[in-house]
Amino acid sequence: MSTGKERLVSVANQVPPALALVLLWMLLWGEFTWLNFVTGLGMAVLVSVAFYLPPVQLSNRVNPWFVLVFFVRLLIDIARASIDVAGLAFSPRLVTSNAILAVHLRTRSDLILTWTAVATSIVPGSIVVDIDREHSTLYLHVLNMRTGGGLERFRREVLDTERRIIRAVGSRQDLERLRGVVPVNAAAPSPTRPDVTDTEEQA
Repeated sequence: MSTGKERLVSVANQVPPALALVLLWMLLWGEFTWLNFVTGLGMAVLVSVAFYLPPVQLSNRVNPWFVLVFFVRLLIDIARASIDVAGLAFSPRLVTSNAILAVHLRTRSDLILTWTAVATSIVPGSIVVDIDREHSTLYLHVLNMRTGGGLERFRREVLDTERRIIRAVGSRQDLERLRGVVPVNAAAPSPTRPDVTDTEEQA
């Protein structure tokens, strides 16, 4: 690919984030006018220049079926986890055992890494506390994890979330990396020591 084409692709990849900033600006003002659009566009350019981030590389592919699968499963996970957390909150003898868990993702895309972190954090019972961008690793605080088997199952759930996102909007390279990944409801893998970087917390 020539340098000119690379620059064109880089600019094209920045258009969606810029439009998202413009949309956010207009939503903050509460009305959609040409004046708000122009000022929002100026603010988007200013923010992009003043707070420069690595360029977002889009995959340029969307699979509508897997997008639907991802959102349906996300809603199911949120509902199920909400019931579980509510049950813990109302338990008369609640003694939780929490952990910090490292999950190594397959993707090398900052966008997929971010979406996986957000999708995991909005499900009650877990939250991302740190991200190792260089090694595509999420560090999550997980509620009420008592056994190594439970931690391994949660890790597989995170990897399944990543898989659904990649199948929906991931690049061809990320799709290739998914080969050999076992679904969460398949047979359990050979026992391994989970990556827990913190001791149990007694509440």
